[in-house]
Amino acid sequence: MNMHYPPAARSATLGALLAASILVLPAPSRAQDQPTTTPDRAKVLAAAREVMTAQRYCALITIGENGLPEIRTMNPFPPDEGMVVWMATHATTKKVRQIRKDARVSLYYADHANAIGYVAISGRAELVDDMNEVLARKRAYWDQAFPGLKNIMLIKVVPERIEVLNYKQGVVADPNTLGAPSITMPGK
Repeated sequence: MNMHYPPAARSATLGALLAASILVLPAPSRAQDQPTTTPDRAKVLAAAREVMTAQRYCALITIGENGLPEIRTMNPFPPDEGMVVWMATHATTKKVRQIRKDARVSLYYADHANAIGYVAISGRAELVDDMNEVLARKRAYWDQAFPGLKNIMLIKVVPERIEVLNYKQGVVADPNTLGAPSITMPGK
């Protein structure tokens, strides 16, 4: 199915090229890359949620067969209470094969047009083909995209790390390191 995305969706995907390095580059180890202050967890989560829920599209970054990041535009649901993100795809897509091989993914949401900021999530994807779960999340356009709801698969992204800039909420880069506030999710 050939889909055309509006400029905002293409822009979000292009911006994800920057976020793709989260998957393939080792974490910086220089002391200057470490924030001088610990961000307030609740404020960072609220700022991230605001950016995420305001966006219709995000970029999903998987690891390709050649070890390089592959990026595509997705239409996610808003994050749940634990910042878990769900989205639908066709069960035979390349992204599904890539997730089966390596569940590490990143999501990138951006609102640069309104100078609000971005959210970059790195975590693990789970593939869900439970029809009860599909029906509980069903969107109207799925009838056309997935006739008879055949070959539909849900992708559940469980975050391990969330990085956010939200200028509107005052969640901004550390003045000493220029690093964006980030938090590690529970259990990691």
